[in-house]
Amino acid sequence: MPIGPGGLDSNGIWQFGEDDSEALASDLLNLGMGSVSTAISTLGGVLQVVSTTKTDTFTMNSSTFTDVTGLSVSITPTSSTSKIFVMFDANLGNQYGTNIAVIRLMRDTTPIFVGTDVGSRTPLAAQGYNRSSTTMTQVGGSTLDAPATTAAVTYKIQLRWQNSGAIVAVNRSVVDSNVEGVGRGASSITVWEVAG
Repeated sequence: MPIGPGGLDSNGIWQFGEDDSEALASDLLNLGMGSVSTAISTLGGVLQVVSTTKTDTFTMNSSTFTDVTGLSVSITPTSSTSKIFVMFDANLGNQYGTNIAVIRLMRDTTPIFVGTDVGSRTPLAAQGYNRSSTTMTQVGGSTLDAPATTAAVTYKIQLRWQNSGAIVAVNRSVVDSNVEGVGRGASSITVWEVAG
């Protein structure tokens, strides 16, 4: 390993120097595959990424939060001290003038990243309201969760209507007319395991 800040060798490959800020990672990784997890943990890195993208549609008509089919992702943490960074987005459709589409983020059966439960107000992650029944609103968010387990956990999106019995939808508008001006959307949920 060269002395100094590092540089390209005669083959054009970067060689880390002894005083390079990344020398620790280089040294650990050069010890062999058995040291990769140690290097990542030492540096507090990302251990794994799992993602799901939903491109088909989902509709429902209920005041009860219901799992959105195909908008969930499962991950098995490698350590109970790991954190799970969750990022989600959803395209929501609602019946203009009668209701609002709302979603919440779940870890298995536990709501996470929702507001405080106060009075009759609904704790939720996000809500979408369109000024037309032929449009969608994209909503999303992210949070750092600490499941404290090495068992598989599932993160998922649930949907319900907020204030009436009209249809709410994911990836489509409520009035899903077969014309060019009416679109279809995509939604996703991605999780990263981050070393604790």
